[in-house]
Amino acid sequence: MQGGVGPYLTVFLTSARHWQAGPVGLAMAVAGFAAALCQIPAGLLVDATRWKRLLIAAAALITAVSCLLIVSFEGVAPVLAAQIMLGAASAVIPPALSAISLGLVGRKRLPGRISRNQTINHCGSFTAAALAGVFGQYWGLHWIFYFVCGSAVVSALALLLIRPGEIDQNVARGSEDGSDGPPLGLISLLTCRPVWVFLASIALFHFGNAAMLPFAGQVMALSHPGKGTVTLSACVIVAQFTMMLVAWAVGLAMRQGVGNKAIFMIAFAILPVRGILFSWVEAPLAIVAIQILDGIAAGIFGVIAIVIAADLTRGTGRFNVLQGMVALAVGIGGGASNLVGGYVVQLEGYRTGFLFLTAIAILALVFFAAFMPTSSRQSRGQSQSQSQYPSRGRSPDRPRA
Repeated sequence: MQGGVGPYLTVFLTSARHWQAGPVGLAMAVAGFAAALCQIPAGLLVDATRWKRLLIAAAALITAVSCLLIVSFEGVAPVLAAQIMLGAASAVIPPALSAISLGLVGRKRLPGRISRNQTINHCGSFTAAALAGVFGQYWGLHWIFYFVCGSAVVSALALLLIRPGEIDQNVARGSEDGSDGPPLGLISLLTCRPVWVFLASIALFHFGNAAMLPFAGQVMALSHPGKGTVTLSACVIVAQFTMMLVAWAVGLAMRQGVGNKAIFMIAFAILPVRGILFSWVEAPLAIVAIQILDGIAAGIFGVIAIVIAADLTRGTGRFNVLQGMVALAVGIGGGASNLVGGYVVQLEGYRTGFLFLTAIAILALVFFAAFMPTSSRQSRGQSQSQSQYPSRGRSPDRPRA
């Protein structure tokens, strides 16, 4: 359900509704803008409310209603309204799930819980991609929307299995256990050096990453006409399967005492390799194989970014706000990647475009390695509790990753 209908909406609107490219692009852009605008407000809402299960259930039901709007009405306005709703719902679900996880298991066991969350998440995405392909092939594209709608309803019902009394609401928003004080001011959070270094690193990471697969798909469509859709579907499935395995492996590495920064460095180091490989290959099988690298990097990112956010906001009450900022940084980096990279390709060609993204990826790696503080897994729960913000009247020691 969380993956939504984005990958299939363009095909549905083009083939079933016979929309022109302009309105299709507008519909896709509206969802992205809505998601970006809602990221930080969603984080603030998740931090402020004790009804986190209800938030996820509401987002799931909004997703279901949006899918029904798209299938039931043919006009532009209902589709745009549905896309705005889908974008807003997508901003709520990840921070609310992470907050519930933190409130259920506590900070010490959060890395293992997030690792399992992401493993199950990618398993769901992998299965959903396969089932959506079957539904679309044999029963029609509109059944993909009914499938997502059904998944949303089941997701809302599954929340009943979580006992609300077992969620520590203070811990769930990043405060210390037993603390019910006011959260840290947003200015103090943003001016904390490790926080903005972390956000800048994420923006650079996605600046160098986001446009690689779309460019590879365009190259493949030009060099191997007729194979683009099948190959891109294979890329999604291969990447999701890889992410599932990597998310599990990251949890194992953290339990063995490997530091967050060291694990995250692997994801940063993979991007330049992937860009160089894409600049030299055009064969569909080679492109699918390169997506294994994307699965490794994305699998690491999905786990470590949440764990680092929890570390940086310990005792601040701003865990979910920082998650919203992370999602916004992802959107900014991804948008810049497609926008700037697209013009580089238009002016200089695809190979130069890939090499440009490779250079950005190298910059991201160097920036993160040079400026992001280092921490060890063994110190969790001890030295991490001394990650302080001067504006709270505490010691000036910096929060660590």
